Amino acid sequence: MLWREIQRKNFIHREKLVDFLELTPSQREEVLSRPKFPLNLPWRLAEKIEKSTLEDPILQQFLPLVKEIEQSSGFVLDPVGDDLSRKCGKLIHKYEGRVLLVCSSACAMHCRYCFRQNFDYEVKEKGFENELEMISQDSSIREVILSGGDPLSLSNDVLRDLLQRIDEISHIKRIRFHSRFPIGIPERIDEEFQYILKNLQTQVWFVLHCNHPRELDTEVISRLQTLQKSGVVLLNQAVLLRGVNDTVEAQKELCETLVDQGILPYYLHQLDRVKGAAHFEVPEEEGLRLIRKLSSQLSGYAVPKYVREIAGEESKTPI
Repeated sequence: MLWREIQRKNFIHREKLVDFLELTPSQREEVLSRPKFPLNLPWRLAEKIEKSTLEDPILQQFLPLVKEIEQSSGFVLDPVGDDLSRKCGKLIHKYEGRVLLVCSSACAMHCRYCFRQNFDYEVKEKGFENELEMISQDSSIREVILSGGDPLSLSNDVLRDLLQRIDEISHIKRIRFHSRFPIGIPERIDEEFQYILKNLQTQVWFVLHCNHPRELDTEVISRLQTLQKSGVVLLNQAVLLRGVNDTVEAQKELCETLVDQGILPYYLHQLDRVKGAAHFEVPEEEGLRLIRKLSSQLSGYAVPKYVREIAGEESKTPI
């Protein structure tokens, strides 16, 4: 598969990346040499990064910095309570009417603020037999969310089988993908994957994760448009990040670029307080001011809901 070959070119070694970015000796000292959460950055995203600076909004999201090992009160290993809501190995059931299937531990990239970077993935049991059985036995479940890791890290053969089996469960009305793959490796949305989706009876929703307008380009948008032509509904969710997208200008450009392509801004998440990500946090007061300014400059459908996830709550909490 073409996308597998592209994925092998990801930057996974610190020295290769800092050389590519032409960082100065003093800048290199700020880069964490042995991060607990490994470096993983697609080549096409690295090519978008401004050289010789640590302030680039794309770089900030993926480069492990010494700031990650600083101790910060309130930042924990499982900030969203995944473990509390885990029904079996790969199945999380937090909210009424929908479940989340943790399809894979693999991602196209490793975001430094990832709330699931410490998650104990079930990798011993291959397949999804137990999870699918639980879903089929619970008629209150109407939606299955495919997450991870990233569900698009699965091969088309595995995805085809999984999706067809979900499609056969009569009470499931919606299948939702949560994916960052198109941002780093848009080639993953290939003809075979499109064909798989076209042959499903269940309505498919696709939630992209894009934080900054520079992550989008003509190739990314072109691949996403192929999903739209297949009847897939496209949304975007972003995380509010210090130094990345905490300005009205960045958020406005992102939202307008998305809606111009028929992709609705869905959520703007307050940072999940995962250990090592404190330097990304933006105070809620600043986030609220940002949303108010966006609301005064954009159509209502172009303004994302500003939310945070509180472990144990029955839904996302609006801010």
